Amino acid sequence: VGLGRAVREDEIVINPDYAYPAYGVPSNETNDAIRLAARTEAMITDPVYEGKSMQGLIDLTRKGFFPEGARILYAHLGGAPAINGYSYYYKDDGGTRKGAPPDDALPPLFP
Repeated sequence: VGLGRAVREDEIVINPDYAYPAYGVPSNETNDAIRLAARTEAMITDPVYEGKSMQGLIDLTRKGFFPEGARILYAHLGGAPAINGYSYYYKDDGGTRKGAPPDDALPPLFP
């Protein structure tokens, strides 16, 4: 990651706030994060782990949790094969769930 040293344990943050509503059940916010990451970064995330962590990253960024100029490493640990079991959520829907606000109505991910 270009730090020039090993990452310290106290620098690793594990935040369980986005692990809802249940294991393997994506929230609307998780689904929105999955679609946003796919549309804007071509990053495939799953609704079990990566999509929920992406939801957390987006939400915390929008809330100003990270100091301006902070370098943030998002570690995508796989999980994309799990998306096959959720194809009914993500089939050709034009990229947004019904009732979702258009992209230009959302605050920017990284202002």
